[in-house]
Amino acid sequence: MPHIPLDPQLPGIRSLMAFRPETAVPLNHLAQTLLRGPSTLTVGERELIAAVVSNGNECRFCHGSHAAAAAETLDGGRAVVDAACAGIDDAPVSAKLRALLRIALAVRETGRAVTSELVATARAEGATDVELHDTVLIAAAFCMYNRYVDGLATVAPDDPAAYEQMGKVLAAEGYGR
Repeated sequence: MPHIPLDPQLPGIRSLMAFRPETAVPLNHLAQTLLRGPSTLTVGERELIAAVVSNGNECRFCHGSHAAAAAETLDGGRAVVDAACAGIDDAPVSAKLRALLRIALAVRETGRAVTSELVATARAEGATDVELHDTVLIAAAFCMYNRYVDGLATVAPDDPAAYEQMGKVLAAEGYGR
């Protein structure tokens, strides 16, 4: 049960956005910029970073919705997302994305866990400074979003089909709504 009065018809962060629309605007703008703005990382790769971080943070709503969005936008779809969330070492992703996911998981623990070695490995695999920056910021932002959603005990659907539908909408429309 949510800690504040939220619309029970709106799951997860959607209910928080409706509760406080003035904070929804910058939060949506940040997500839109990070996940849909110009980047050398694909939308699917960026959604996968969000899904892996949310999975690690055990945020059911954010993991479910971003895993579904990643599956909609990533070559290999759901199988790649599930493999990456189960363990990035065996995930069928590029060496560069694997190195960036390691950085994202380090950020999830603490920003100080991002070591020079992790960065050097990502650079050796072809990661640019902008990709390093965006990976760290996506991971940090999703730690905030995860804590926002779970800290106020929002409703997270049990039905996987609800997340699949959210994933389709996010893939098609992004975060500017």
